[in-house]
Amino acid sequence: MVMKGKKGLIVGIANNKSIAYGIAKACIAQGAELAFTFLNEQLEKRVRPIADEFGSTKVYELDINNPAHLEALTTSLAKDFGTIDFVVHSVAYAPKEALSGKFIDTTKEAFDIALGTSAYSLVALTRACMPVMSDGGSVLTLSYLGGPKYIPHYNVMGVAKAALESCVRYLAVDCGSRAIRVNAISAGPIKTLAASGIGDFRMILNWNEVNAPLRKNVSTDEVGNSGMYLLSDLSSGVTGEVHYVDAGYNIMGMGLDELDDEGHTVLAWDKSK
Repeated sequence: MVMKGKKGLIVGIANNKSIAYGIAKACIAQGAELAFTFLNEQLEKRVRPIADEFGSTKVYELDINNPAHLEALTTSLAKDFGTIDFVVHSVAYAPKEALSGKFIDTTKEAFDIALGTSAYSLVALTRACMPVMSDGGSVLTLSYLGGPKYIPHYNVMGVAKAALESCVRYLAVDCGSRAIRVNAISAGPIKTLAASGIGDFRMILNWNEVNAPLRKNVSTDEVGNSGMYLLSDLSSGVTGEVHYVDAGYNIMGMGLDELDDEGHTVLAWDKSK
Protein backbone atom coordinates (compact mmCIF):
# COMPACT_ATOMS: atom_id res chain seq x y z
CA MET A 1 0.00 0.00 0.00
CA VAL A 2 1.69 3.15 -1.23
CA MET A 3 0.26 5.44 1.48
CA LYS A 4 0.96 3.18 4.46
CA GLY A 5 2.30 5.24 7.35
CA LYS A 6 1.32 8.53 5.70
CA LYS A 7 -0.74 11.06 7.69
CA GLY A 8 -2.76 13.74 5.97
CA LEU A 9 -5.29 16.53 6.34
CA ILE A 10 -8.41 16.88 4.19
CA VAL A 11 -9.79 20.42 4.15
CA GLY A 12 -13.16 21.22 2.61
CA ILE A 13 -14.90 17.85 2.34
CA ALA A 14 -18.67 18.44 2.05
CA ASN A 15 -20.27 15.02 1.65
CA ASN A 16 -19.67 11.59 0.14
CA LYS A 17 -20.18 12.94 -3.39
CA SER A 18 -17.41 15.54 -3.19
CA ILE A 19 -14.07 15.23 -4.95
CA ALA A 20 -12.31 15.51 -1.59
CA TYR A 21 -14.22 12.41 -0.49
CA GLY A 22 -12.92 10.51 -3.51
CA ILE A 23 -9.36 11.53 -2.67
CA ALA A 24 -9.80 10.59 0.99
CA LYS A 25 -11.26 7.22 -0.01
CA ALA A 26 -8.31 6.45 -2.30
CA CYS A 27 -5.78 7.47 0.36
CA ILE A 28 -7.45 5.34 3.03
CA ALA A 29 -7.51 2.36 0.65
CA GLN A 30 -3.74 2.72 0.32
CA GLY A 31 -3.12 2.83 4.07
CA ALA A 32 -3.14 6.55 4.97
CA GLU A 33 -4.35 8.04 8.24
CA LEU A 34 -6.51 11.15 7.87
CA ALA A 35 -7.77 14.20 9.73
CA PHE A 36 -10.66 16.37 8.54
CA THR A 37 -11.96 19.90 8.97
CA PHE A 38 -15.43 21.43 8.98
CA LEU A 39 -16.47 25.03 8.38
CA ASN A 40 -19.40 25.37 10.77
CA GLU A 41 -21.88 23.45 12.89
CA GLN A 42 -24.09 22.63 9.91
CA LEU A 43 -21.22 21.06 7.97
CA GLU A 44 -19.83 19.35 11.07
CA LYS A 45 -22.90 17.08 10.98
CA ARG A 46 -21.83 15.94 7.51
CA VAL A 47 -18.09 15.68 8.12
CA ARG A 48 -18.04 13.68 11.35
CA PRO A 49 -19.85 10.65 9.85
CA ILE A 50 -17.31 10.68 7.01
CA ALA A 51 -14.46 10.80 9.51
CA ASP A 52 -16.06 7.87 11.37
CA GLU A 53 -16.38 5.96 8.09
CA PHE A 54 -12.65 6.35 7.53
CA GLY A 55 -11.73 5.52 11.12
CA SER A 56 -10.64 9.02 12.10
CA THR A 57 -11.29 10.86 15.36
CA LYS A 58 -9.31 13.92 14.29
CA VAL A 59 -11.86 16.51 13.17
CA TYR A 60 -11.14 20.24 13.50
CA GLU A 61 -13.18 23.39 13.06
CA LEU A 62 -11.67 25.56 10.34
CA ASP A 63 -12.90 28.73 8.72
CA ILE A 64 -9.99 29.09 6.36
CA ASN A 65 -10.44 32.88 6.30
CA ASN A 66 -9.98 33.06 10.09
CA PRO A 67 -6.30 33.44 11.14
CA ALA A 68 -7.11 32.23 14.67
CA HIS A 69 -8.55 28.99 13.26
CA LEU A 70 -5.44 28.43 11.15
CA GLU A 71 -3.20 28.99 14.16
CA ALA A 72 -5.28 26.54 16.20
CA LEU A 73 -5.08 24.02 13.35
CA THR A 74 -1.27 24.05 13.44
CA THR A 75 -1.36 23.45 17.19
CA SER A 76 -3.90 20.62 16.90
CA LEU A 77 -1.98 18.85 14.13
CA ALA A 78 1.26 19.05 16.11
CA LYS A 79 -0.48 17.66 19.21
CA ASP A 80 -2.33 14.84 17.42
CA PHE A 81 0.19 13.80 14.77
CA GLY A 82 3.52 15.46 15.43
CA THR A 83 3.98 15.81 11.69
CA ILE A 84 1.81 15.21 8.64
CA ASP A 85 2.76 14.15 5.14
CA PHE A 86 0.10 15.73 2.94
CA VAL A 87 -2.69 18.30 2.74
CA VAL A 88 -5.71 18.42 0.45
CA HIS A 89 -7.16 21.90 -0.15
CA SER A 90 -10.73 21.60 -1.43
CA VAL A 91 -12.07 25.06 -0.75
CA ALA A 92 -13.85 27.41 -3.15
CA TYR A 93 -16.64 29.93 -2.81
CA ALA A 94 -18.18 32.86 -4.66
CA PRO A 95 -21.46 34.64 -3.93
CA LYS A 96 -24.26 33.08 -5.95
CA GLU A 97 -25.06 36.32 -7.76
CA ALA A 98 -21.49 36.40 -9.11
CA LEU A 99 -22.05 33.07 -10.90
CA SER A 100 -24.79 34.36 -13.17
CA GLY A 101 -25.16 37.20 -15.63
CA LYS A 102 -22.10 38.89 -17.10
CA PHE A 103 -18.65 38.76 -15.58
CA ILE A 104 -18.24 42.49 -16.20
CA ASP A 105 -20.94 43.10 -13.59
CA THR A 106 -18.99 41.35 -10.81
CA THR A 107 -18.84 43.57 -7.73
CA LYS A 108 -15.57 44.24 -5.93
CA GLU A 109 -17.00 42.61 -2.82
CA ALA A 110 -17.84 39.40 -4.70
CA PHE A 111 -14.44 39.47 -6.42
CA ASP A 112 -12.59 39.83 -3.11
CA ILE A 113 -14.60 37.04 -1.50
CA ALA A 114 -14.06 34.65 -4.41
CA LEU A 115 -10.33 35.31 -4.75
CA GLY A 116 -9.71 35.26 -1.01
CA THR A 117 -11.62 32.09 -0.23
CA SER A 118 -10.79 30.16 -3.40
CA ALA A 119 -7.16 31.16 -4.08
CA TYR A 120 -5.47 32.96 -1.19
CA SER A 121 -6.75 30.28 1.17
CA LEU A 122 -4.30 27.82 -0.40
CA VAL A 123 -1.43 30.15 0.52
CA ALA A 124 -2.72 30.59 4.08
CA LEU A 125 -3.34 26.86 4.58
CA THR A 126 0.05 25.86 3.21
CA ARG A 127 1.79 28.38 5.45
CA ALA A 128 -0.12 27.12 8.49
CA CYS A 129 0.80 23.50 7.75
CA MET A 130 4.49 24.04 6.96
CA PRO A 131 5.62 23.83 10.63
CA VAL A 132 4.10 20.35 10.91
CA MET A 133 4.74 19.12 7.35
CA SER A 134 7.32 16.40 6.82
CA ASP A 135 10.07 17.11 4.31
CA GLY A 136 9.09 15.41 1.07
CA GLY A 137 5.40 16.02 1.75
CA SER A 138 2.70 17.04 -0.70
CA VAL A 139 0.03 19.74 -1.01
CA LEU A 140 -2.85 19.25 -3.43
CA THR A 141 -5.60 21.65 -4.49
CA LEU A 142 -8.55 21.39 -6.87
CA SER A 143 -8.95 23.54 -9.97
CA TYR A 144 -11.14 23.50 -13.08
CA LEU A 145 -10.85 24.25 -16.79
CA GLY A 146 -12.72 27.52 -16.18
CA GLY A 147 -9.43 28.97 -14.93
CA PRO A 148 -7.38 28.93 -18.14
CA LYS A 149 -10.42 28.83 -20.47
CA TYR A 150 -13.81 30.53 -20.68
CA ILE A 151 -16.66 28.40 -19.29
CA PRO A 152 -20.24 29.75 -19.37
CA HIS A 153 -21.58 30.89 -15.98
CA TYR A 154 -18.27 30.26 -14.21
CA ASN A 155 -17.51 33.99 -14.16
CA VAL A 156 -15.47 35.17 -11.16
CA MET A 157 -14.78 31.60 -10.07
CA GLY A 158 -12.83 31.16 -13.31
CA VAL A 159 -10.65 34.11 -12.37
CA ALA A 160 -10.22 32.63 -8.89
CA LYS A 161 -9.16 29.27 -10.32
CA ALA A 162 -6.65 31.00 -12.59
CA ALA A 163 -5.19 32.71 -9.51
CA LEU A 164 -5.21 29.39 -7.66
CA GLU A 165 -3.20 27.70 -10.41
CA SER A 166 -0.66 30.53 -10.31
CA CYS A 167 -0.44 30.14 -6.52
CA VAL A 168 0.40 26.47 -7.08
CA ARG A 169 3.43 27.41 -9.18
CA TYR A 170 4.76 30.03 -6.77
CA LEU A 171 4.19 27.84 -3.71
CA ALA A 172 5.95 24.96 -5.46
CA VAL A 173 9.11 27.07 -5.59
CA ASP A 174 8.83 28.26 -1.99
CA CYS A 175 8.21 24.75 -0.66
CA GLY A 176 10.65 22.99 -2.95
CA SER A 177 13.69 23.55 -0.72
CA ARG A 178 12.14 21.01 1.67
CA ALA A 179 11.10 18.71 -1.21
CA ILE A 180 7.47 19.53 -0.46
CA ARG A 181 5.47 19.37 -3.66
CA VAL A 182 2.48 21.55 -4.56
CA ASN A 183 0.14 20.48 -7.36
CA ALA A 184 -3.42 20.87 -8.57
CA ILE A 185 -5.95 18.53 -10.12
CA SER A 186 -8.28 20.01 -12.73
CA ALA A 187 -11.21 17.62 -12.73
CA GLY A 188 -13.95 17.44 -15.31
CA PRO A 189 -17.48 18.42 -14.29
CA ILE A 190 -18.92 16.24 -11.51
CA LYS A 191 -22.24 16.52 -9.70
CA THR A 192 -21.05 17.93 -6.40
CA LEU A 193 -22.50 20.38 -3.88
CA ALA A 194 -20.17 23.09 -5.19
CA ALA A 195 -21.24 22.48 -8.79
CA SER A 196 -24.90 22.97 -7.92
CA GLY A 197 -24.36 26.74 -7.83
CA ILE A 198 -23.26 26.92 -11.48
CA GLY A 199 -25.97 27.79 -14.00
CA ASP A 200 -26.86 25.23 -16.71
CA PHE A 201 -24.57 22.69 -15.07
CA ARG A 202 -26.48 19.79 -16.62
CA MET A 203 -25.68 21.19 -20.06
CA ILE A 204 -21.99 21.39 -19.13
CA LEU A 205 -22.07 17.75 -17.98
CA ASN A 206 -23.77 16.61 -21.19
CA TRP A 207 -21.43 18.62 -23.41
CA ASN A 208 -18.33 17.24 -21.69
CA GLU A 209 -19.61 13.67 -21.96
CA VAL A 210 -20.35 13.97 -25.67
CA ASN A 211 -17.19 15.85 -26.63
CA ALA A 212 -14.46 14.37 -24.40
CA PRO A 213 -12.14 11.89 -26.18
CA LEU A 214 -13.21 9.13 -23.76
CA ARG A 215 -16.90 9.99 -24.38
CA LYS A 216 -17.73 10.13 -20.69
CA ASN A 217 -17.61 12.23 -17.54
CA VAL A 218 -15.16 11.25 -14.84
CA SER A 219 -16.14 9.89 -11.43
CA THR A 220 -14.99 10.97 -7.98
CA ASP A 221 -13.18 7.63 -7.72
CA GLU A 222 -11.16 8.38 -10.85
CA VAL A 223 -10.23 11.84 -9.60
CA GLY A 224 -9.54 10.37 -6.16
CA ASN A 225 -7.05 7.86 -7.55
CA SER A 226 -5.17 10.62 -9.38
CA GLY A 227 -5.19 12.71 -6.22
CA MET A 228 -3.76 9.82 -4.22
CA TYR A 229 -0.96 9.48 -6.77
CA LEU A 230 -0.05 13.17 -6.45
CA LEU A 231 -0.06 12.91 -2.65
CA SER A 232 2.07 9.76 -2.59
CA ASP A 233 5.78 9.20 -3.12
CA LEU A 234 4.94 7.87 -6.59
CA SER A 235 4.88 11.50 -7.75
CA SER A 236 8.06 12.55 -5.93
CA GLY A 237 9.36 14.26 -9.08
CA VAL A 238 6.19 16.23 -9.83
CA THR A 239 5.49 19.75 -8.54
CA GLY A 240 3.91 22.99 -9.73
CA GLU A 241 1.66 21.07 -12.13
CA VAL A 242 -2.03 21.18 -13.01
CA HIS A 243 -3.01 17.58 -13.73
CA TYR A 244 -6.17 17.20 -15.82
CA VAL A 245 -8.58 14.39 -14.96
CA ASP A 246 -11.42 15.17 -17.35
CA ALA A 247 -11.60 12.27 -19.84
CA GLY A 248 -9.35 14.35 -22.10
CA TYR A 249 -11.80 17.21 -22.68
CA ASN A 250 -9.13 19.88 -22.10
CA ILE A 251 -7.23 18.90 -25.27
CA MET A 252 -10.15 19.63 -27.59
CA GLY A 253 -10.04 22.63 -29.89
CA MET A 254 -13.45 21.94 -31.41
CA GLY A 255 -16.43 19.91 -30.22
CA LEU A 256 -17.17 16.52 -31.73
CA ASP A 257 -20.94 16.97 -31.40
CA GLU A 258 -23.46 19.68 -30.74
CA LEU A 259 -26.40 19.38 -28.34
CA ASP A 260 -29.94 20.66 -28.53
CA ASP A 261 -31.70 22.31 -25.58
CA GLU A 262 -32.52 18.91 -24.10
CA GLY A 263 -28.96 17.64 -24.30
CA HIS A 264 -29.42 15.42 -27.36
CA THR A 265 -26.82 15.16 -30.12
CA VAL A 266 -27.93 17.09 -33.21
CA LEU A 267 -24.72 17.26 -35.26
CA ALA A 268 -21.96 14.65 -35.45
CA TRP A 269 -18.58 15.95 -36.62
CA ASP A 270 -16.93 12.56 -36.25
CA LYS A 271 -18.67 10.24 -38.71
CA SER A 272 -16.49 7.28 -37.70
CA LYS A 273 -18.15 6.79 -34.29
